[in-house]
Amino acid sequence: MTTNTSGPGLPLIPGLLLIPGHWLGAWAWDEVLEQLTELGCGATALTLPGLDRNDPDRASRTLDDQVAAIEQAIAANTGPVVIVAHSGANAPVSVVLDRHPERVRRVVWVDSGPAASGTAFAPDFPEGTEGLPLPPFEVLREQASTEGLGAGALERFRARALPEPGPVLRQRVELANEERYDVPTTFVCCSMPSAQLRELVRAGHPMFAEAGSFRNVDYIDLPTGHWPMWSRPADLARILATISADG
Repeated sequence: MTTNTSGPGLPLIPGLLLIPGHWLGAWAWDEVLEQLTELGCGATALTLPGLDRNDPDRASRTLDDQVAAIEQAIAANTGPVVIVAHSGANAPVSVVLDRHPERVRRVVWVDSGPAASGTAFAPDFPEGTEGLPLPPFEVLREQASTEGLGAGALERFRARALPEPGPVLRQRVELANEERYDVPTTFVCCSMPSAQLRELVRAGHPMFAEAGSFRNVDYIDLPTGHWPMWSRPADLARILATISADG
């Protein structure tokens, strides 16, 4: 059985908890969920606070709100879950790992990685704005690869994307529990090959230094752009199903 939720607080099933990155809701995982269903793998996709089109207060949602939504989803399960974090979901997922390492069976970073304590995505993002809208694609491509995305996928991305709330972007991640480093960890490397990621981790690059502290780490290459749930959904689903089965 597979469940695709449109917001937090709905009943969830044990298995995979899929959390999309900036601008995206649970809908971003639709194709992966369909593939997981065919593979007999239970999964749930979550829309984080601030990314629900029907929420009149979405622009004021905070990182704390997003963390609380993930905590609620975990609490609805009978045992530890596998959390799959794409891109900008790394901030709330990092906080959840810090607070509840015993409730996470494994964390899977999809073209993403753990956030370091004290960091924020955009600490100087101006107050009084609705949030960060999806940039024009020519600008976005300078920041993240859109390889593998056809015109239809890009049109859907543009039509359904919502601004990432300013409070989420400004709030710093605060971490204190080193038990988070014991959570089994998988990096699914898409727009950057695993060999390059490993080298950056070894070099202590500021963006990847936190990844080097995790003690039980696997790397999987899935060469494509930054949004593999659209460019290679079947392959990503097979990877996630295998991870879920293996624990």
